[in-house]
Amino acid sequence: VLFLCVANSARSQMAEGLARARFGDRATILSAGSEPSRVNPWAIEAMDAIGIDIRGHASTSVDAVDPATVDLVITLCADEVCPLFLGEVERLHWPFPDPDYKPAPADPVQTLDDATMRARFAAARDAIAARLESLDARLT
Repeated sequence: VLFLCVANSARSQMAEGLARARFGDRATILSAGSEPSRVNPWAIEAMDAIGIDIRGHASTSVDAVDPATVDLVITLCADEVCPLFLGEVERLHWPFPDPDYKPAPADPVQTLDDATMRARFAAARDAIAARLESLDARLT
C-alpha cells in the first residue's frame, strides 16, 4: 500500500505510521510525494500523542518507488494536485485537507497558534485512522 500526497510530510506520513501500526506484517506500507520535503514536526507530535513514533520516517519521492512493489495507491490530497503514480495498480482517493495549509494572511506576521495546529493535525490523523478501517477486509 502506497500513500501519496504532495510533500510527503504530514498526511501520508501519518497514514503510513497508522497503517503500519494497524496492519503489522499483513501489508507492506509506504508513503511518498511529488515534492518531498521533511516529516512535519506537527505530524510527529500528533502521532506521539497516540503512541506511534514516526521520527524514523523520511520524506520520499514518488519517483523512487518501484511500481512493481505496489498493489494499491491511496492519494490523500484535497485541494492541491495529487501526485501521479505510473503503475497499473488499484487506486483510492481519500481527500483530506492539508493540516499545515495556511492561507496568505493579511498580516504577514500572523500565524496559527500551537493549539490550533495540534487540533488540525489530530483531526487529520483521526480521519485517516477511521478510513483505514475500510482496508481491513482487503488485507485478510
